Amino acid sequence: MTTTDTLRKADADSVPAVSRKRSRGAASGGLRRAIAPTTLLWVLAGLYGLPVLWFVLSSLKPAGDLFSLPLTLFPDDPTVSGYKQAWASANFSGYFINTIIVCVIATILTVGVSCCTGYALAKYDNKWLKAFFLCILATTMLPAEVMLAPLFLVVRDLGLYNSLSGIILPALLTATGCFMFRQFFLTVPDELIEAARIDGARELSIFLRIMVPLSRPIMLTLAILSFQWRWNDYIWPLLMLNDPEKFTVQIGIQSLVGAQNINWSVLLGGSVISMVPLIVVFLVFQKYVMNADINAGLKD
Repeated sequence: MTTTDTLRKADADSVPAVSRKRSRGAASGGLRRAIAPTTLLWVLAGLYGLPVLWFVLSSLKPAGDLFSLPLTLFPDDPTVSGYKQAWASANFSGYFINTIIVCVIATILTVGVSCCTGYALAKYDNKWLKAFFLCILATTMLPAEVMLAPLFLVVRDLGLYNSLSGIILPALLTATGCFMFRQFFLTVPDELIEAARIDGARELSIFLRIMVPLSRPIMLTLAILSFQWRWNDYIWPLLMLNDPEKFTVQIGIQSLVGAQNINWSVLLGGSVISMVPLIVVFLVFQKYVMNADINAGLKD
């Protein structure tokens, strides 16, 4: 073996060792960089989670222990009497049914209308569509309280006062939903639509068979948000409904508040009960909210 061959073999043997050192160095450097943001996220999670934890644990305390000194986080004698009294004193089963009807129908219609509107605003070039989009965005600059009076008059004149339809109708078109879908459809390559048109697909077929499946993550995200908005809505149902049989959950919780005093144990128990459906919806659908592969239909 010549000297040149020996040097070549030594160089070849040193390459894996150098690669392993670089890999370990990159891994350790990435770990060090991740410590700071991970710590920050845990701190933020603690700041947000501590009030919720206090809220839930306080609902397990007897009414007399809530404000007794010294204040404690964990209950000394846990009890579910507040939950039982809240369920017995209010028609929670009827409130849940009414709220679920409103949330499900409003969510389906909101997602459908927002998807159609967002697609038209993103993929069709028309000056009137642009003006319409600006008008939609302008509604987000007004406080919700400013819109209550004219919205109430419109719904009342349509004959929908004191009905669940009167709560659902104003929720059909939301600026947030239109903006979310428009921004998503702007990221979809126009070549995908042109290829479908060349293959003979009609506009409705392009929308239903290509755009809608691609926008599933946005649809599920908006569905979760819309369900949460309708479930937690209090002011609008309070204005629209005067029949106790049609009350939603949030108005039902307000009925637990007495005129002279407040039984905080019952109020906290009812509030925790109202949170359960939202938690279930989020846990069921969160795994489907992921980034869409918008280039799945394209070939290089």
